[in-house]
Amino acid sequence: MLKRKAAYGALAAAAIVLAASQIADACTRVLWNTNKLAVLVGRTMDWPESTDPILTMFPRGMSRDGGRASAAVAVAQNPAKWTSKYASMVTTIYGIGTADGFNERGLGAHMLYLSTTDFGARDAAKPGVQAGLWAQYALDNAATVNEALDMLDKIQVVMVAARGHDANVHLALEDAGGDSAIIEYIDGKPVVHHGRQFTIMTNDPAYDQQRALLKKLDFSHPSSDMPLPGNVNPRDRFARADYYMTLLPQPKDEREAVAGAFAIARNVSVPFGAPYAKFGIYNTEYRTVMNLTDKRYYFELSTTPNVIWANLLEMNLVAGSPTMILNPNSISLSGDVTDQFKAAKAAF
Repeated sequence: MLKRKAAYGALAAAAIVLAASQIADACTRVLWNTNKLAVLVGRTMDWPESTDPILTMFPRGMSRDGGRASAAVAVAQNPAKWTSKYASMVTTIYGIGTADGFNERGLGAHMLYLSTTDFGARDAAKPGVQAGLWAQYALDNAATVNEALDMLDKIQVVMVAARGHDANVHLALEDAGGDSAIIEYIDGKPVVHHGRQFTIMTNDPAYDQQRALLKKLDFSHPSSDMPLPGNVNPRDRFARADYYMTLLPQPKDEREAVAGAFAIARNVSVPFGAPYAKFGIYNTEYRTVMNLTDKRYYFELSTTPNVIWANLLEMNLVAGSPTMILNPNSISLSGDVTDQFKAAKAAF
């Protein structure tokens, strides 16, 4: 059973996550569920090279095989198989998998690196889902964090390897009601931090330790002279994101709300040329903000000057509709790009 604390067909997402395991410390997720306008969540993607991100809308009715990683069989015995109940909008990388995204009911999911991940030995009595499909399984099947946790409790996440690396990831979930959960596999057992208060996630160390480190900092009297952790390692990013999230002013409209979420994501981004590559920390490639209340997805590539967004509910989500994609790597793109998505030649 999942331990809770405090209250694609053959999608080859594994290859992405596995490539990610070359990175010791990457990415940040921040959830803003205390404003009166909308539930928003921001995320940075830190990477040593271009991941060729593609914005992708998957309609309902997608057939999935949790044991497949592209043409390879990742789970030989009792692989989970399902048909997606909900449509989703995600950012894919390298054309073969999902980095993060949300579904039509407002459930969001994000996979980030955690070096201490241990999924444990395979238990063939449980349907297996290779680690690269972990987030997509939740988006396909659940409308809320509670539903996702219940469904994830019925499957086993299975470690896969490629390029000599393992898929060491932990998963963040949140929903349009503001609920949140962070799932980590430690010593072969799933540990879930479940509750609205779990708004920040970076990387190592494990979440219990991150929270303990944060408690050692006194942010009770914020001022212009407040000394803040200023590095880009995951411990400093965690503390800095937490500090500024508590200070965000109430937004008057969605524009201000999205700007606030982007402000935090930019504050914890890694600038180009930061001398940390040998430590496994890389510059931020892009940032996203998801409005889970209104089902809008905002995207900012760090090498282009414009923020773009798409409205999931304005797209054709019915089963049998084509998968729709948009390459954000163009300086001509700006603002609402919902009608610029094109049908994919093949769904992966």
